[in-house]
Amino acid sequence: MIKNYIKTAWRNLVINKVTSLISIAGLAVGIGCFILLATYLLNELRYDRFHKNADRIVRVAYNYKSSDDAEAKSVSVTPTAPVPVFKQQLQEIEEGVRIIWYNNPVQYKDKLFNEKRFLLADEPFFRIFSFKFLSGNAATALTNPASVVITASTAKKYFGNEDAMGKILKVNNKQNLMVTGVVEDVPEYSQIKFDMMGSAAFTEHAKTRKWDSANDYSYLLLRPGTNATSVEKKMNAYVADMFKDDFKQGHKMWFTLEPLTDVHLKSQATYPLTASGNIKYIYILGAVAVILLLLACVNFLNLVTAKSIERGHEIGVRKVMGAARGQLFTQFITESAMITLVSLIGGLFLADISFKWFSDFSGQQLSFQTWDISWLVLASVGLFIVVTFLAGTYPSLYLSAFNPIVTLKGKLTNTSGGRNLRRSLVIFQFVVSVFFMICTVIAGSQLQFIQHLNIGINRSQVMVLDIGGKSLNEVKTFNNEVQQLPGVLNATASYDSPVDVHGGYSINKADGKNSDYNLSVTALPVERNFLKTLGIKLLEGIDFTNADEQNSVTADQNQRSYGFIINEKAANALGWKPNEAIGKHIGLNGRTGEVRGVVQNFNFASVHQEITPIVMFTEDYFGKILIKTSGNHLPQTITAVKAKWSAFNPATPFEYHFLDQEFDDMYKSEQRTGSILTAFTLVTIFISCLGLFGLAVFSTKQRVKEVGVRKVLGASVFSIVRLVSGDFLKLVVISVIIASPIAWYAMHRWLQDFAYKISIQLWVFVAAGAVAVLVAFITVSVQSLKAALANPVKSLRSGD
Repeated sequence: MIKNYIKTAWRNLVINKVTSLISIAGLAVGIGCFILLATYLLNELRYDRFHKNADRIVRVAYNYKSSDDAEAKSVSVTPTAPVPVFKQQLQEIEEGVRIIWYNNPVQYKDKLFNEKRFLLADEPFFRIFSFKFLSGNAATALTNPASVVITASTAKKYFGNEDAMGKILKVNNKQNLMVTGVVEDVPEYSQIKFDMMGSAAFTEHAKTRKWDSANDYSYLLLRPGTNATSVEKKMNAYVADMFKDDFKQGHKMWFTLEPLTDVHLKSQATYPLTASGNIKYIYILGAVAVILLLLACVNFLNLVTAKSIERGHEIGVRKVMGAARGQLFTQFITESAMITLVSLIGGLFLADISFKWFSDFSGQQLSFQTWDISWLVLASVGLFIVVTFLAGTYPSLYLSAFNPIVTLKGKLTNTSGGRNLRRSLVIFQFVVSVFFMICTVIAGSQLQFIQHLNIGINRSQVMVLDIGGKSLNEVKTFNNEVQQLPGVLNATASYDSPVDVHGGYSINKADGKNSDYNLSVTALPVERNFLKTLGIKLLEGIDFTNADEQNSVTADQNQRSYGFIINEKAANALGWKPNEAIGKHIGLNGRTGEVRGVVQNFNFASVHQEITPIVMFTEDYFGKILIKTSGNHLPQTITAVKAKWSAFNPATPFEYHFLDQEFDDMYKSEQRTGSILTAFTLVTIFISCLGLFGLAVFSTKQRVKEVGVRKVLGASVFSIVRLVSGDFLKLVVISVIIASPIAWYAMHRWLQDFAYKISIQLWVFVAAGAVAVLVAFITVSVQSLKAALANPVKSLRSGD
């Protein structure tokens, strides 16, 4: 019996070639896209779950608010004290580790590289996190302060095929570290990404127990069965008691424990260790995946019910011959299953050949290897069952329910119920297509707006050199020489990138002088030419002078004094107009001095956030050199800067990037999501048009006689095309009307994540509607034009 069902199903598929091919093509594309998106989502959702103790590891987020702050700040970095102090105070904490960046040049014999993924951690790191060791012992790898663990790729880069264990690497031309372990390359789905992991024990930083400045990434391993919320409450009670006097004055700080597996997608804390995802985009792309699959199923459902009239006689005869409804249902569901199976194989093939393109598109390395093989098989079987059920159940029930007497008498017609169902499905398809079109245009416009936004910094043609850490005198020597080069307009230095400043500080009392402030701020150590190099507008006061630089780096700490430049936001938060701020005495985390100038507000972080108070001050330690070029003869300028760098610092490779590129990289998550939406918007349009074309084929076949009569009576080709196409275009117009308010609401909500955003324009909806109508018209008119040009005599003779 089953063999007969399959044979009959195959025969019907072959006979109805056009309908079968359209159904298979639509389903295959829908399934392929669903698999691509599902693989991307799986990769995002599996972040950090490979660690053995993932369910017991929490990241410590640091929250703080001063009395003058408008709202609290939450950051991913913490002071140095919490991990060692809380580990000692709370028995619920089994282990703790602090991680800090240590990007520096590393040398082995004649090989020299800038290691940008070089981290330092406390000794328990590899006992908490489950990175797979190829050589060495995880329990003791960081016991020796002069030790370093490297990845397999890093070992290959430095030592080739030699055994890396025991080899000595020279860091920053002064520190020797021994390789005590080699681990597998860190998975892309790890928030902690490193090529080298050294022991923090050899640094002074690791010995401190401070509660103010925050630079560490802190993680705790809780004991089995421990409730993280309970631990969090105890930590914050301890802090509140320790700093009760500060709390009374309005300064508060507290800690939040974030489950390790939630950090990548759900954490709201700023300055993450590596770029975070966004759970909202997971929901969006998950919805896109499901909608694409539904569109493909709707396509199939629509075409099968449209073809039902042509199969009326077949169903009537089979029922008269004794076929039960259950048998007919089985026959039709078998046909659906066969189409689904062929489409599933096609979809898997399309996904496989598209993974390379999609990996480049999404910024992730995706393939079927992302899946566990058992999960992939299970997902494929589940997909086959779900699609067969979604696409095949209704048509099978619908066809098997036909009355044999009615169908054999030829009275089965294109009923209003059938027509309304098909119209509803067409509207659904185009609502989705128009919705995606509108969302794509608005998202693209917002990203363009961000890229061209005046952030108060002239970031164009600014070279950035990551220098790892240089003193003021070293930086000034190099910059003075660079500024003499043709094509170089200016040069300066700062601790952080000016478009992504991390430093958390507080403005407070200045040693009993005339200030009494309590304001959380971002602060940035800079060199004297910082404002001039980046075109930051000085509103009041003066720029830093040579005297400011020298006074802040004098050997006698008791004699040090600082000049501060603040932005308008900081002045306003402290209750000053810009001109009133000049000369005010303030303290900044132990540094005391007076305000030299007030600058116009500028964006020094993501434009997702509003501009907040910032303080700039001179210091003796810098992480980046910023070189403003004219842009003319740029290759020659870069070569000249490289020559100066090689003479200045031969132990550090010359590497650079441009500031505007760094700014754009901050919005990769949005750019990737926008690109994915654009690609799959085209897919939804394709699937919708495919279904529309199939319905147009069916519709014109049903109206062959009518078209023939109209042509004999003198109807023009244009009027015939308009007649046949008109019904479909009305449906598309209705789709535009339905999709527009839904898209407006969705994008209005999305734009709320940006502090600086575009306004949604009417032209977007008009343009999307026009494109949808035009595409639909072209799709339908191909078939309607064919009907209009057909010989009316032949149509009337052959028409049923």
